[in-house]
Amino acid sequence: MSDEFDYFRDRHLGKLLDLVLQLSTDLHVANQRVHGLEALLVRHGVLAEGELDSLVPDEAERRTLERQRDAMMNRLIRIIAESGPAEHPLRDQWEAALAAKAG
Repeated sequence: MSDEFDYFRDRHLGKLLDLVLQLSTDLHVANQRVHGLEALLVRHGVLAEGELDSLVPDEAERRTLERQRDAMMNRLIRIIAESGPAEHPLRDQWEAALAAKAG
């Protein structure tokens, strides 16, 4: 991490803050979309108020939810595991992924 972006003078604390900010952003976007979809579905009579709360996903839906959860966790872990300067912190990981794909 370059000194320019090292606000706390502690690389680990900076990564933790990055993780919290990413989680906060993801959560905000997801909440906005869920509330918007639910409001539209209730307005159009597709769902009753509160019906979404009692939804039990079927097997295919459960697998989709698990894939989405795993993708989100991978993004968060990447923040903790990234290396390199702040200008391109994932360059090492990106080059390794390209090399693995080519090989």
